[in-house]
Amino acid sequence: MSADSTNVNNKAKTQNSFDAIVVGSGISGGWAAKELTEKGLKVLMLERGRDYQHIKDYTTASKDPWDFAHRGRTTADQRKKYPVIHRGWAASEAVMDSWTNEEDCPYTEVKPFTWWRSYQLGGRSILWGRQSYRLSDLDFEANAKEGVGIDWPIRYKDIASWYDHVEKFAGISGSKEGLPQLPDGQFLPPMDLNCVEKDVAARIKSHYKGARHLFIGRVANLTEAIEGRTKCQFRNRCWEGCPFGGYFSTQSSTLPAAMKTGNLTVRPFSIVTKLIYDKDTQKAKGVEVLDAETNQTYEYYSKIVFLNASALNSTWVLFNTATDIWPGGLGSSSGELGHNVMDHHYNLGATGQVEGYEDKYYFGRRANGFYIPRFANIGEDKRDFLRGFGYQGSASRAGWSRDIAELNIGADFKEALTEPGGWSIGATGFGEILPYHENKITLDPNRKDKWGLPVLSMDCELKDNEKKMRKAIVEELKAMFEASGVTNVHTWDNGHAIGHGIHEMGTARMGKDPKTSVLNASNQVWDAKNVFITDGACMSSSACQNPSLTYMALTARAANFAVDELKKGNL
Repeated sequence: MSADSTNVNNKAKTQNSFDAIVVGSGISGGWAAKELTEKGLKVLMLERGRDYQHIKDYTTASKDPWDFAHRGRTTADQRKKYPVIHRGWAASEAVMDSWTNEEDCPYTEVKPFTWWRSYQLGGRSILWGRQSYRLSDLDFEANAKEGVGIDWPIRYKDIASWYDHVEKFAGISGSKEGLPQLPDGQFLPPMDLNCVEKDVAARIKSHYKGARHLFIGRVANLTEAIEGRTKCQFRNRCWEGCPFGGYFSTQSSTLPAAMKTGNLTVRPFSIVTKLIYDKDTQKAKGVEVLDAETNQTYEYYSKIVFLNASALNSTWVLFNTATDIWPGGLGSSSGELGHNVMDHHYNLGATGQVEGYEDKYYFGRRANGFYIPRFANIGEDKRDFLRGFGYQGSASRAGWSRDIAELNIGADFKEALTEPGGWSIGATGFGEILPYHENKITLDPNRKDKWGLPVLSMDCELKDNEKKMRKAIVEELKAMFEASGVTNVHTWDNGHAIGHGIHEMGTARMGKDPKTSVLNASNQVWDAKNVFITDGACMSSSACQNPSLTYMALTARAANFAVDELKKGNL
């Protein structure tokens, strides 16, 4: 190679070199970028999907219902192209552009697996349900006490201050309840329960002698303005993007903070195909990127890499890395990479009618509901299954848009439209799924995506523990409603394919021993200490609470550790 060629290559490498690379721009990736840039690092954030700018690209957020060509419904063509999204409630005209093109990005289902993906800047932080709960030592200690999976390498005390840190910045509204199984946090003022919910809450507390609780959800919607963001307007159109910044997303919160430092570079349409591993230093030198628009391949270099591509995609990157050393990929030396897939099982619950309260009505669309935290297998409550479940729901009064029999026409029909309907209440259960080694993802060697890359194959299912739990979820909810005076209570269970809970976890779990885990207590890959994974892949168990707040806290904690290690020269 000539001297001129060497100089050109060195110049290109210098231009493509950063202190840190963050793969993914969703909830955990956004936090990684914020924390690392604020600590002075030059950071490259890589997003495999499109750019998606705050306010500017929220093209439907201010439309009226009649402005949508199909009044919110999806087209026959969309139903054909997005079959997975149409398995549940996520198929809506307003947000179809935010879901991943399933024809371009397929996956294989050995067993039914519902994978809802959003490949765009901000990822699912635009679309998430925003429920934000801490895990407790009940959750961190459960594996060890019950002999399930492996012991978490951390406890609540190790992450409590980081929960504080992320809650203050993200803006979590909620009420302090003093429950050991659901630690209180740094909350903005809570939203209000409505009159029916307050009465049902009081009756549940009385009937169960204070052992069960119903209170307003802890949600990443602002009830007070913070950091230049306006408080929630109660529009309840969050997943279209909030022009007011009224809820936490990468676009409204962590990305502006990171950009403010002047230390962040964002590159969309960048599919990270693998990490560049140096077997001599046993570290990653950077990442290989396939440009999703041009199909050109690029290399970017850094001192540390934060892999936050979402639980399953982060593991996909590891599968494709250093295969000349480990046929199963970087992190596979333990035999656990790709295993222990978890989610929260739901798609079941109960509804009923509530008599009275005809003189009460509420205006606005509260972007939140109530929460009933776990009570199963706590204290004297013993079950024929392990772990527990919680509920999310709401009470509401039907308005003029309620179903009216077709025979109700003429004057009677018009009169009916002027009066609101009766009150009803409903809730959905969310149950913990245990970390089973046999619930796994692998690469499908016979199937490729649009770019010729191997796709994931999903081989996961609910087992006896979850099936027993599902029976208890509907029975207990029915009993609680009936004890609260709710009438005509009906239960439902539509079954659950893993993934449908949109809380996929596991596949690169944290642990104390490199022989049984992929990551250590600081979220470092055992086999490459400058690679950190802090999205759902790192989870050693799932608890039954929504997990995103824990990803935020783990990310902030790992970023702080990474920068300290860099300064010490350990990375």
